[in-house]
Amino acid sequence: MSRKCFSIWNVAFVLSILCIAITASCRDDSASKTPLKIGLLMNFSSGSSEVYRDRQRAFDLAIKHINEGGGVFGLPVQVAVGDTTADPEVAVEEARRMVETERVHAIVGPNASANALPIAERVIGPSGIPTVSFSATSPKLTTVADSDFLFRTVLSDRAQGPILARVTRERGFGNVGVIYVNDAWGQGLSSAFEAAWEGRIKSVPIERGQTTFVPELRESAAEGAQALVVIAFETEAGILVREALDNEIYDQFTFGDAAKRLSIVQQVGGSRLAGMQGTGPATAPGSSSSSAWETAYVAEYGELPVLAYVKETYDATIALALAAQAAGSVEGDAIRDNLRAVGGAPGEVVIAGSEGVARALNILEDKGEVDYQGAAATLDWDDNGDLRRGYVGVWRFTEDERIEEIDTEPFE
Repeated sequence: MSRKCFSIWNVAFVLSILCIAITASCRDDSASKTPLKIGLLMNFSSGSSEVYRDRQRAFDLAIKHINEGGGVFGLPVQVAVGDTTADPEVAVEEARRMVETERVHAIVGPNASANALPIAERVIGPSGIPTVSFSATSPKLTTVADSDFLFRTVLSDRAQGPILARVTRERGFGNVGVIYVNDAWGQGLSSAFEAAWEGRIKSVPIERGQTTFVPELRESAAEGAQALVVIAFETEAGILVREALDNEIYDQFTFGDAAKRLSIVQQVGGSRLAGMQGTGPATAPGSSSSSAWETAYVAEYGELPVLAYVKETYDATIALALAAQAAGSVEGDAIRDNLRAVGGAPGEVVIAGSEGVARALNILEDKGEVDYQGAAATLDWDDNGDLRRGYVGVWRFTEDERIEEIDTEPFE
């Protein structure tokens, strides 16, 4: 063999070895990655099965879209599910189980403010687990000691309270009773309502699990209230309305977001509740991201949900996956530090749905930047993990026992 041929053969041999090494390195890099594991932490034990069914469907749809888009680090995202119940102490232990036993890297939830507060302080903050709640709205969560690991895809009730007050005022009432659940959510929304209310008001707390509220109803109406503002969860709200009507204490109501439940109007009757209004989360009018999500949801489940905080559950899940992809890591602080980046500018705008999520994952895999426009809202988070802007909706019960959306109000 000539020296020249030998030299060419050497070069070819070296190049082939390099190619094999590079390929093996890429394979090893993928194989060495730990699959991202996201936990869904929610109260599955209280209230309507529709509520947790639709929210879990949104979570499952998000996981499907992520994995169809190639997964995170090229690996399918794994999941775990935990039931907080309505008891904060049980919720803390379930969150701890998710972290210590299930070994989740991030959490979607919890849904209730009363559970989110102790979980943030006692579990996710100390453990460094990035957590995005889709429905915990208490203003107290803004300043909770969470080491910046708690985010929300829903506005604080400092946004909803003034709009609930305005809706009540525009219905012609100047003197109202307020009955609120005596927990972080009820206290927060009732305080936000009262701060914005300009008329007479008598506020009375109740406890979860009570089976009758006639004394509290009479107390709230003692100063001549024209209407009752109901800031209570589904079970308590249904009892409050029935007892108020049956005892002729109130026949006019407005509702906070937790009473946006078909079961209430179906049990009490559309003829008695038709036209009664409430407030809750809403989507930006004309949002292409919301439209894409709705198309995907109907294709998967056959019809759209009518209850609140479903799109927000999807957005929370997608945001955590994109943040992990951007970080290139399942470490808690790395995911947390990328949440604000994937939820806001700069970056290519990407939307909800299978195609949008796949596009976002591909951009991030190539070390690019994305601005995820959520199905429910833009995820522009401030230093406290609160949304800087969003929308509050106004809805009403109908005579044929439906829930009808009637208005959307921007908040910035």
